[in-house]
Amino acid sequence: MTLKPFTIAEDTEKKIFLLKPRGFCAGVVRAIDVVEIALEMYGPPIYVRKEIVHNKHVVDQLRDAGAVFVEELEEVPSGARAIFSAHGVSPQVREQARVRDLQIIDATCPLVTKVHLEAIKFARSGYTIVLIGHKDHDEVIGTLGEAPAQTVLVSSPEEVDALNVPDAARVCYLTQTTLSLDETRDIVSRLKERFPLIQGPPAQDICYATENRQMGVKAVAPFCQLLLVVGSMNSSNSKRLVEVCENTGVRSYLVDDESDVNPAWLTNVKTVAVTAGASAPENLVQNLVAWLQRNGFHGLEEVELVEEDVHFSLPGELQTAGSRLTTISLS
Repeated sequence: MTLKPFTIAEDTEKKIFLLKPRGFCAGVVRAIDVVEIALEMYGPPIYVRKEIVHNKHVVDQLRDAGAVFVEELEEVPSGARAIFSAHGVSPQVREQARVRDLQIIDATCPLVTKVHLEAIKFARSGYTIVLIGHKDHDEVIGTLGEAPAQTVLVSSPEEVDALNVPDAARVCYLTQTTLSLDETRDIVSRLKERFPLIQGPPAQDICYATENRQMGVKAVAPFCQLLLVVGSMNSSNSKRLVEVCENTGVRSYLVDDESDVNPAWLTNVKTVAVTAGASAPENLVQNLVAWLQRNGFHGLEEVELVEEDVHFSLPGELQTAGSRLTTISLS
């Protein structure tokens, strides 16, 4: 990815560098809109399996609007309307929905669906699938379910070293969409060393928004003393932004909102960069910026590193929504 050239203005006052792009990606916008449109079309309650996206503020807002969040489909009354979250589900969950005669609206991010389809294709061709990802993450659980007997999960180069596969000539790899680019690159390199014939996806599985936000952090890190990432603790892509920054030697913290900021973090700090994970609402970013300004950071410079113009169509179940747009745009 090529970043736009940018310069940082010299200044003596305390300053905030506000990264762009930040916050909601197209898949998150689509998922949230799915819940809102379903509530408008059908009225509450609308059941949602797991958190629609990994942000507690978003979930709380949708819960207040009438969405009912459940951990498993057994909690949904038979025949009721339910939504699958942006992180995707396994075929086993889809079968549970069928057995319970649930009216399903699928808000799975299309980029996650892409990984599922790749897993199905490789499994049908008899490959061992090495899935690079984090254990117990909702997205990984769903992808593993496509071909559990043929898929192994790895999270580090050391775990690659411990792999045993039936046929080293028929191995492929896929990845969770919200990983660190650097971490994934190291694991893929080790896989290629161990299995020279390994195949990968036609295009990387890590999503465009994850890449853009990580590259932005790397670009601005030399110019700031602290990075604050707006996002919830269970947001994988938000946690990766913190890790990426810390790997450059710059302190970074993940905050749900401005109330999580410890004023001691700002001691002797003149430059703070602010970004947000792909499931964090913009109003939380603006609240954090306002808090920083009240605490002496009066300079504000927005640093736009790459343009995002991605949109995804609504699920077919909602294409009939008359008064709403049938595409979601980030523009």
